[in-house]
Amino acid sequence: MSTAELLLVLVYVACALLLSAYGLHRYLMTWLFLRTRHLEPAWLEPRPWPRVTVQLPVFNERDVVLRLVQAASRLDYPPELLDIQVLDDSTDDTTQLAEACAARLRDEGLDVQVIRRPDRVGFKAGALAWGMRSAKGEFIAVFDADFVPARDFLRQVLPRFSPRVGMVQARWGHINEGRSLLTRLQAVLLDGHFVIEHSARHRSGRWFNFNGTAGIWRRQAIEDAGGWQHDTLTEDLDLSYRCQLAGWRFVYLPDVVVPAELPPTMRAFKSQQHRWAKGSIQTMKKLIGPLLRADIPWKVRLEACVHLSNNLAYPLVVLLTLLTPAAVAVRARHAETWLVFDLLVFAAATLGVGLFYAASQWAVYPDWRPRLLRIPAVMALGIGLAVNQSRAVVQALLNQDSPFVRTPKSGSGQGSYSLGLDWTAGAELLLAAWHLAGLGFAVHLGYWPSVPIQLLFFLGFATVGISSLRRRPARRPAAEAA
Repeated sequence: MSTAELLLVLVYVACALLLSAYGLHRYLMTWLFLRTRHLEPAWLEPRPWPRVTVQLPVFNERDVVLRLVQAASRLDYPPELLDIQVLDDSTDDTTQLAEACAARLRDEGLDVQVIRRPDRVGFKAGALAWGMRSAKGEFIAVFDADFVPARDFLRQVLPRFSPRVGMVQARWGHINEGRSLLTRLQAVLLDGHFVIEHSARHRSGRWFNFNGTAGIWRRQAIEDAGGWQHDTLTEDLDLSYRCQLAGWRFVYLPDVVVPAELPPTMRAFKSQQHRWAKGSIQTMKKLIGPLLRADIPWKVRLEACVHLSNNLAYPLVVLLTLLTPAAVAVRARHAETWLVFDLLVFAAATLGVGLFYAASQWAVYPDWRPRLLRIPAVMALGIGLAVNQSRAVVQALLNQDSPFVRTPKSGSGQGSYSLGLDWTAGAELLLAAWHLAGLGFAVHLGYWPSVPIQLLFFLGFATVGISSLRRRPARRPAAEAA
């Protein structure tokens, strides 16, 4: 083996082992979830019921703003103990729609205000902080524009606040899961996060985060942690860790589900994922020092570090993508040795991810068996996002600024908003072509262990790249539209 070949193999092995470590973490999350599955948080019905402020941050949401405000107005709670803030930064007719709806609700005796700022400084975090100035509640419930809380949401969640609980998070549901293959796959991705990760972390005493919506904060906890800050794109993750560093505990309620809209197009989905990935690395850089110095159990500290850093896996996926076809030629000459390594990596990484998502479907859906057929496509989608997410990671590590780009929602129609095309689609298609060539090379050499992985990489990059060229979502089937 030449020096160049040895270097190639060493880098390939390092990438594979690091990715396997993240795969083993999925095994840990699944095991913790199964081990603690029957533990439930305490229920302490408050006497008397506290004052609550509902905050609805919106920016150019004409397609969903009325649904949002009306859902908040239907919350089953004493009107004298409830005020609703529509925190509106819009530059289109969303403002007029929200103000007309708020006026009708005020005529019915509800305290609903549309609050506008002089500027959009801090984006969502800035809007939430601005609303806190006039909020009347001891507790603050937050719902993004595409969420539809049930009438009994407040009465289900508020009883879970014991004295040192600073936030209670509900699980996200999926309004439009059946709209397309993309939305079905997104549902599985989110289920893995909410059903497995949140439950495992909460019930095992580890830290988890507020997800920006579908949760309730104790106002005192927000203030003790330093309030909403906008130096990251994930103000929810940032505040969550600062709050837990300040000694507050969080509670997760997997059985309280708030339906929400999944991004209907690949461009919208990639924009959302880019924001989340970049913000998580920004939060890691901001809080890793205080986290490592905190007087907390080692298992909590370790899990928090993995949680904040897990998007670092995406550049490794891109590097592995570039190396795999070239590494086939070297590995094919020592097929018996590499077969053992490939099987171990496959078991640690790929099977770990598959089991993780399979457990999430088994835990909450009676029809979980046919849902398992989505999992190979889910893994391909995760691979296909690697360029988009790596771009976010690099921007965060290099302190490159980027605006808070909202995810367009379409409500019950085709949607009024769309996002432009960026260079990542071209890179994804090039990587798809690279793996297609590598797939043919592996078949030519007869190195069959590489074929399934390269096929998965090809399908992932090709699907994400081609889907990114579409500006609008595909029309709904007639049965669903009805």
